[in-house]
Amino acid sequence: MVAYARAHVIRNAVITIDAVTYNNQVTKIRLVPDTPVQTLRTLVPDGVVQDVDTAVWTLELSGIQDMGAGGLAAALNAAAGLSVTVIVQPKAGAGQDVATFSMIAMPVEFGGEQGNFRTFEGEFPVNGQPVFTQSA
Repeated sequence: MVAYARAHVIRNAVITIDAVTYNNQVTKIRLVPDTPVQTLRTLVPDGVVQDVDTAVWTLELSGIQDMGAGGLAAALNAAAGLSVTVIVQPKAGAGQDVATFSMIAMPVEFGGEQGNFRTFEGEFPVNGQPVFTQSA
């Protein structure tokens, strides 16, 4: 069987937050759904009723702690509590997957351990559902 043509390693990704591109500052970007499932079991052997609720999405984001002009960490801190528009494309180019959504910006950590790069990790709540499309 031939390998699947659209499989790829995450590199050369594109991330835009409020129309500013931060590709060179991000080390991890991942949209994660939390999809609750309710189950009701009755007394008969096949008596199971299940319902799947709407997913609640979270953006996992890691990057460089740049608190200066043009820094993603500075932008997230400045926009704390506000809704920002995010576009994520795991692979640059035409015909690639794209997710567009809004999230609530929150402040990120500052500082770190001696001998290590200053980075931040955060989980940001997504407003509603992401819209998945293909790049032009």
